[in-house]
Amino acid sequence: MEDRSPVLVVHGGGAGSISLERKERVRQGIIRAATVGYNILKEKGSAVDAVEGAVVVLENDPEFNAGCGSVLNVNGEVEMDASIMNGKDLSTGAVSAVRSIANPIKLARLVMEKTPHCFLTDQGAAKFAASMGIPEIPGEQLITERSKKHLEKEKLEKGVKKPDCQKNLGTVGAVAFDCAGNVAYATSTGGLVNKMAGRVGDSPCVGSGGYADNLIGAISTTGHGESILKVNLARLTLFHVQQGKTLEEAAGLSLDYMKSRVKGVGGVILVSKTGDWAVKWSSEAMPWAAAKDRKLHFGIEVDEMTTIDLP
Repeated sequence: MEDRSPVLVVHGGGAGSISLERKERVRQGIIRAATVGYNILKEKGSAVDAVEGAVVVLENDPEFNAGCGSVLNVNGEVEMDASIMNGKDLSTGAVSAVRSIANPIKLARLVMEKTPHCFLTDQGAAKFAASMGIPEIPGEQLITERSKKHLEKEKLEKGVKKPDCQKNLGTVGAVAFDCAGNVAYATSTGGLVNKMAGRVGDSPCVGSGGYADNLIGAISTTGHGESILKVNLARLTLFHVQQGKTLEEAAGLSLDYMKSRVKGVGGVILVSKTGDWAVKWSSEAMPWAAAKDRKLHFGIEVDEMTTIDLP
């Protein structure tokens, strides 16, 4: 089979205004993740390898709400969710409410490849991680000063009120199209700041936080998890693609529906079964990067895109 031009797209979550200093750190983190994932594809690695590799970079970067840097729940603890899917055979793995591991996306992939199940949660996921040799780390290692301040601010402003769906949009994700024509997605998050203990959002839920099918394409979503869950944003968007819409049209239709139906905002990154890609969001901003044909495109705010050559 003839090799195709590989594609890797990443997002670093939707957000409101980002300070200039932090914006540069976020931009560099997104560029690193996209470059790592794209290099895996260039070396004939699989789409699954690429999305996992890109998301691990973001989970390890304290600027993003996943892995180290995850936001805190109402008890000041980190609880993380993640999922991954292989478009070749629709195999999938997901974990939720995991606490003391560095990279939930690695655990999600092990669920996909080493168990007969699709989804493990909390203590079951923790026991499985231990059985797979994933080291347990102290929960404090995942907590940043910024996350502590974020929780304090949220409690002062909101108390126990429902989280504002215009904020708290941090999630990371990646989609890929590899040289063999396979697609995959990966999504990982720390969830909503000040969330109830045990709350699970869209990120680990296949069809909401992401989806991958070689017959259609792959997508990873970000935004207000409860809204995304209510409309199955990932699968809804790919449904529009199946109906003949372009990636941009499909993303616009599904994001508009979510906003009008449940007042939710968010964003999506997509790759098609032929290797086209798109990014779109209805939140104020969404850090993203896309690599194809040895060029890297990236941006954070609407109408912002920079392109550089890759080695």
